[in-house]
Amino acid sequence: MAAFSYNTAAELFPAAIRKKKRAGFAYRRFGTAAEAVRFAIEELPADSLNGAYLQVDEARFDQSGIRTLYESQDFPLPRRPRAPEPAPASNDADADAA
Repeated sequence: MAAFSYNTAAELFPAAIRKKKRAGFAYRRFGTAAEAVRFAIEELPADSLNGAYLQVDEARFDQSGIRTLYESQDFPLPRRPRAPEPAPASNDADADAA
């Protein structure tokens, strides 16, 4: 991938056609592309991300491009864990048994 600045301002646009009026999100502007990418991947429901695009300067990124930016080793923000760890639930069960 060519050099990409995660510090550049970015805009996140919803899909052009939405079947449900309440689903999805409205246009949103972010101070940095990193914040926009994290929001798109971690906060948006998958159906809202489908068809959405991120614009950074003159470059546009679709759902696949946004995921690539998020998964890049250059991504500067901490990532949310993919799945909750089951350990706390088993610890609670152990505590109840004691």
